Amino acid sequence: MTVIEVAAGLIRREGRYLIARRKAGVHLAGYWEFPGGKREPGESLEECLQRELLEELNVRIDVPVPYGIVRHDYPEKVVELHFFRCAIEAGDAQPIECAELRWVFPDEFAQYEFPPADEVILDALRREAAMES
Repeated sequence: MTVIEVAAGLIRREGRYLIARRKAGVHLAGYWEFPGGKREPGESLEECLQRELLEELNVRIDVPVPYGIVRHDYPEKVVELHFFRCAIEAGDAQPIECAELRWVFPDEFAQYEFPPADEVILDALRREAAMES
């Protein structure tokens, strides 16, 4: 089975993370996720994330810093999610390619339905937030 590589941005501001709700009619529609998307041929994961966030949210980000990789087998495909810490350098996030955006604290993640593949990252961000407070 083909592995789909995805870059996702962990964009944090004042302790909150930016999450996006997937549009109807797409894989995992209605779920919340960290914004990003599929890597195109010949593109680095960092370039992918910068392009996707510009297309999806109309923001430019600084240089993404690798955070973690999660591989998840869905019945219909295998995804390898590459999470990066990054910050918005220009623009205000707009829900262009998603249904909705929210800024949420890690202790609020449980109020949103995320794909199973994101659980490891959600747990890590919750632990980090708890250690900071």
